[in-house]
Amino acid sequence: MARRPAAPSLVRRLVLLAAVWSTGVLLASAVLLGLLFEQAALRRFDQGLADLTDSLAAAALPEPAGGIRVRDPGDPRTRRVYSGRYWQVSRAGPDGRPAVLARSRSLWDTELTLPADLPATLEAHPGGGVSYAAPGPEDQRLRVRATRLVLPGATAPVIVLAAEDRRPVDAEIRRFFAATAAVFVLLALGLIAAVVVQVRLGLRPLFALSQEIADLRSGRADQLGGAYPSELTPLADQLNALVRHNRESLERQRAHVGNLAHALKTPLAVLSAAAGSESDKGALADLVTQQAGVMQTQVDHHLRRARAAARLPGAGAVTPVAEVLDDLARTLMRLHREADVRIDWEAPEDLAFLGERQDLLEICGNLLENACKWGRGRITVRGAASGSDRLILEIDDNGPGLDPGQRRDALARGGRLDESAPGSGLGLSIVSDLVRAYGGDLDLEDSPMGGLRVRLDLPRSAD
Repeated sequence: MARRPAAPSLVRRLVLLAAVWSTGVLLASAVLLGLLFEQAALRRFDQGLADLTDSLAAAALPEPAGGIRVRDPGDPRTRRVYSGRYWQVSRAGPDGRPAVLARSRSLWDTELTLPADLPATLEAHPGGGVSYAAPGPEDQRLRVRATRLVLPGATAPVIVLAAEDRRPVDAEIRRFFAATAAVFVLLALGLIAAVVVQVRLGLRPLFALSQEIADLRSGRADQLGGAYPSELTPLADQLNALVRHNRESLERQRAHVGNLAHALKTPLAVLSAAAGSESDKGALADLVTQQAGVMQTQVDHHLRRARAAARLPGAGAVTPVAEVLDDLARTLMRLHREADVRIDWEAPEDLAFLGERQDLLEICGNLLENACKWGRGRITVRGAASGSDRLILEIDDNGPGLDPGQRRDALARGGRLDESAPGSGLGLSIVSDLVRAYGGDLDLEDSPMGGLRVRLDLPRSAD
């Protein structure tokens, strides 16, 4: 039977949506938090440099020759060579290039570089400061704070620069980003785990409803009886109503077919009795007897089909396969003792047909009867599970077998390959109808024993 591809999981879909949304929000939050921390760290860094420039502005004194004398601001790092903390006082020269008037001992033989547009930028923002990045001694990454001052008694403004190696701050920012990332990863994993638990708990009534429907279909229950949330209660009620409606419809159909069969059986019996009386013997009587028998066979056939239609999988019946095969093997070997028929069968004890015992007896009985009739005394039957809800039955004989054309004719209603043999020709047709009524398949194949193999695919009870 063709099976539908597996549908996407609702749990997986909900978890993935929640995971993607949560991960996106947490990632954006982590990046934003890191950027805010970086800005805060740089503001603190700039504030320290601004304090140094204020100290330098207070310690700077103009000299009569036009120079600048700066008292020691009291920071020991500015006295240690290449310590990472520097200061410098510059003034624009006659050619427009800034000239260094004073600098910290920590700069030793180097100078702090000034961007070309820095004087104009500072002049446009009097009283304010400008921060920028610049290279420092020994490949240091400096953050420089520049301020424009007009010293008392000076004829031209000066530019006070304070700089510090920002690599320690960058390392602190990286550590913060790493710690934040670790925390947010753990938070994301925790949120995803919480979502999985929430979805599983939230959808538990749906899982319970699905299991009850499976129990209903397999015959372990006759209606849905669980306590469901208010959102699922109408669905459960409608399913119960549908089950009751189907059961009542099937019972009505079976009753109609039974009434029709009963109505026909009596006239048929009268016709057969009248045709078989001694006084009415003749060609017409033989014809009436023959056709009455055919009509009786047809009535029995359609009664069996109606019974099978009313006993689809889920009607509540479960039949052990081994018991049916054992009963049929014993009975048929006794009936065909003169032909020395031997029937060997094997099937797991827990293999169960999801349907009525009478139907499985009729299916297997017809097939084994045909094998006894057309075989040469050796028949094997093998039953096995197939998948989670199907079973396979293979019946092999060592008879002459059938070619493909004969197999099609054998499955046709009333088809008979040997008119001299007794029977109506409805055996395999009845079996095929019953198998299809249960949603199964019947195939005729070549047997390894040299005869015919009949392969049945039927519903299996999972219990």
